[in-house]
Amino acid sequence: METFQLDTFTITLDKEGSREYAKVSYPIRYGRFSEIRSPEYLLQYNLNGEIKCIQGRTQSWPDPSEWLKRTVANDWVYYSAGGYSGVYDFFGEYYMPYLSYQSNGIDGVDPFEDASVQSALTRWQALHARIKGLLRKPVQGTIKNFLQLIAGNDTRVLEQKSQRLHAIIGGRIPVLPPDTRHVDYEIIPLIVADGCLYNCGFCRVKTGRYFRLRSRQDILRQILSLKGFYGRDLGNYCSVFLGQHDALNAGIDLIEFAAQRAHDIFELERSHLKGCRLFLFGSVDSLLRAPDTLFDSLNGLPYYTYINIGLESVDPSTMEALEKPTPIGNVIEAFYKMLEVNRQHERIEVTANFLFGDELPSGHIPSLIELAGSRLGHSYNKGVLYLSPLMDGRRKARGDLIRQFNRVKIQMRMPTFMYLIQRL
Repeated sequence: METFQLDTFTITLDKEGSREYAKVSYPIRYGRFSEIRSPEYLLQYNLNGEIKCIQGRTQSWPDPSEWLKRTVANDWVYYSAGGYSGVYDFFGEYYMPYLSYQSNGIDGVDPFEDASVQSALTRWQALHARIKGLLRKPVQGTIKNFLQLIAGNDTRVLEQKSQRLHAIIGGRIPVLPPDTRHVDYEIIPLIVADGCLYNCGFCRVKTGRYFRLRSRQDILRQILSLKGFYGRDLGNYCSVFLGQHDALNAGIDLIEFAAQRAHDIFELERSHLKGCRLFLFGSVDSLLRAPDTLFDSLNGLPYYTYINIGLESVDPSTMEALEKPTPIGNVIEAFYKMLEVNRQHERIEVTANFLFGDELPSGHIPSLIELAGSRLGHSYNKGVLYLSPLMDGRRKARGDLIRQFNRVKIQMRMPTFMYLIQRL
């Protein structure tokens, strides 16, 4: 680690953050990065010299423990403390990410409307221009290399890079598995199959395509291209998302091929972060059809694997309203198979999504509480239920939904959190 003072900037190179993702109620950074302190802002850059985090340092900033983070897809996310314990009960993390695009958050708060946050998103670009001006000074060695690196990453270049990412994998990731919260959504996306088995009427985040496997050649092309795309910053990643919406349906051979080749070519064992994780979505049918050998194979991979299943409801009227063509008996069977897979496999955790909203049929919530509450003989610590709110934009209903969520949560015998839909 080296520190330099140039004009009003304090520049620190090659800082080392935490090597393990943790649930903590204070600001924390992971992996390796560099930072620039100005009187107004703390700017942090990844190993490619791309802006990663912005934190205000003046009294106008909403809270000294909150910050902005830029994703590799060039979206900004605001991390709010929001009263620590309440956020954790609601979301499973001590910080609530607020998104700069439309999602399914239900508390009605938008920190991007705050003047100081808006200013930060524009002022860092002015600071970027000043930093480029430092190259006209007699600086040499590592500090010059760093300044040249970040000088080449203005807003235009960052947008072009996000477009390159989407070109490599064949489109934007409209929704990440909720379990990726465990790694702060820092995953490498690798598409093994496009489309979905159902294309349910209610769904707003899926592609609308029919299910189609990618070839091994295409998967290998993605891996090699992604290695070049992430470049120097690849060492700050230890997790892979196999997309898109039902990678579990891709079958044992393709999943194993993609996961193992990604691990080897990305050299995840050399990551600055500990604990490789694999994330994928699955459907009711793909879970029920999956043989024991598939889970045995996943359990033997060099990852801890999370599989998120869209169950949605166990109420017939609700499923009809959602236009989801899945028999209730299959949903219940998939729920119990989830519990069994979690019990039998140490390195696999299957989680489930259920919908949540004030306009769903009256039988939805009672049937959910019966399934995952009163019907279970004991409490389960492994396996999470995520409730995904269906929002129609009416802020007056948001407070009622939060209170309803709290009433449901205390009756569940499994960890239960809200599902905040985040894209990449």
